[in-house]
Amino acid sequence: MGRLGIITVCLSVILFAYVFELVRRRHLNEEYSFGWMVAAVFIFFLSLWRDLLEKITYMIGGTNYPSTIFFFGFIFLIIINLHFSIRISALTKQVRRLTQKLSILVSDLEEKEKE
Repeated sequence: MGRLGIITVCLSVILFAYVFELVRRRHLNEEYSFGWMVAAVFIFFLSLWRDLLEKITYMIGGTNYPSTIFFFGFIFLIIINLHFSIRISALTKQVRRLTQKLSILVSDLEEKEKE
């Protein structure tokens, strides 16, 4: 294992431990931590299991191993962005509904106060 492999193993272990700590301190929900932990484990195994990385690189038509890792990192970021876009859309709809309900309640309260 070369220097890049050692750095990658260390970074994946640090990422896994950091995500675990964020969940433990309740700064990150469990539903979001799963993807990050899977990514850290995936990077860890690709760093240690060179044959697997070679096979995956050959299967996707890559020319070198770092490009394969960057490719999967890019795909992971696209998936994360899509997931957060879906969540933001749902929260926007929820805020809109809550705002409408609140304005109706305030309007009703103001009418009752006038009576």
